[in-house]
Amino acid sequence: MKRIILLFVLSAFAFSCNQPEKKQDPVVGDVANEPIEEVIEASAANLSFYPEINSYIAEVVQQFNSIDDERRAQLQKLALYIKSKSTANEDVKIVYICTHNSRRSHMSQLWGMIAANYYGVQGVSTYSGGTETTAFNPRSVACLQRAGFEIEQKTEGENPIFAVTYADGVPAVESFSKVYTHESNPKENFVAVMTCSHADKNCPSVDGASMRIALPYEDPKAADNTPEESAVYDERCRQIAIEEFFLFSQVK
Repeated sequence: MKRIILLFVLSAFAFSCNQPEKKQDPVVGDVANEPIEEVIEASAANLSFYPEINSYIAEVVQQFNSIDDERRAQLQKLALYIKSKSTANEDVKIVYICTHNSRRSHMSQLWGMIAANYYGVQGVSTYSGGTETTAFNPRSVACLQRAGFEIEQKTEGENPIFAVTYADGVPAVESFSKVYTHESNPKENFVAVMTCSHADKNCPSVDGASMRIALPYEDPKAADNTPEESAVYDERCRQIAIEEFFLFSQVK
């Protein structure tokens, strides 16, 4: 009888030792298990950004110290507004406005969208518009393509429509020049970000905007048809990307 009991105990011990150890799920955002920054990187990776976009982001997030104090203060002011909206589970609508909606406002809209996704800021929608209609400038298109965006022209004419993508499995952004009051843009409860000094000066108030902020950039148009054209457009694109990523890094 004693031998039977002993064999039973030994068999039970062997069975328990052969069972795989149950792993505990990591607590997202728990500093002891996984740093917040790593959680953000994982979230961004799940979006499957294009490789060129990923490389571009890796560079710009290291360049926040290039932002001067005045612009940093404006960006932090906007970040506070976005954070208050997000905390209240309210949608955040940002309209980037420039005179022609052809260069800086498009770059800002697209980098703002990516930065919000990268840092996991929910409920953010970005738009762009001008005080008049021209076209999404081909130099801006080429500049964004060099940064890693895939851009396909969908229509012909003086103001063609482009389909812009930056990651696998996300809808294309329909980009073309439009006035900021265009039907595709929000009409109320949005932030108006003035990306050029001309629009800032000529639109002291923006109907329907709950907040208006000036973040003017130098116009790369000044370098059109010069040997420096591509370099100047690339510089402006990078400056805008750096500031948009800094903005949303302050919201997370």
